[in-house]
Amino acid sequence: MKTLEEKLNYKFKNISLLHNALTHSSYANEVRSGYTSNERLEFLGDSVLSIIVSELLYSRFPNTPEGELTKIRASLVCEKSLCAFSRELDIGSYLKLGKGEDKGGGRERDSILADAFEAVLAAIYLDGGMEPARNHVMKFVLRELECHDDESFKDYKTALQEIIQRNPEESVTYILTGESGPDHDKVFTVEVHLNSNVIGRGTGKNKKKAEQMAAKQALELMGESI
Repeated sequence: MKTLEEKLNYKFKNISLLHNALTHSSYANEVRSGYTSNERLEFLGDSVLSIIVSELLYSRFPNTPEGELTKIRASLVCEKSLCAFSRELDIGSYLKLGKGEDKGGGRERDSILADAFEAVLAAIYLDGGMEPARNHVMKFVLRELECHDDESFKDYKTALQEIIQRNPEESVTYILTGESGPDHDKVFTVEVHLNSNVIGRGTGKNKKKAEQMAAKQALELMGESI
């Protein structure tokens, strides 16, 4: 546990909290005596994470409306992000798993790793309070926030779809029209069609980004505020 504490950059006063945070329900159910799962800590950690990230976004984006803040927060603390944080700390190596779960690849399962990150956060919070919990989260979330541009948090496709759905006979489709560049640095081009008419084009480093940019152009051409 000393090695994990070094990775967490936090020294526990009550090390049993960390042990509990790393105990999966499969292990607790299998061993039973003296062990409880990390599910309660996960529940608490989810709330602690939410308040820390919400406070950060509230300060960082003073003019952004609530709906957009919610989308940004969801992007930052989604399962994919949390399991990536967990892998960076190598939390999977320290998990207590039932034999079946362990053999089934539980140490690499996204949901288990994401839950463990939240449980460890809760353990830090209970052991040391909000300040060390905030410090722990910030080193991941601030970096993640810097990796996103403003476009990453806007869902132009959904906005366009909501407008088109006002006319049930209309439909939009996204068509990949080109890709260029080497495999490690491709650029994709996508057209968005309203029925058979091209209403927008976009490019991006992946198809999803290109579709979003095509939808953005379509919204702009339609005079919609975005």
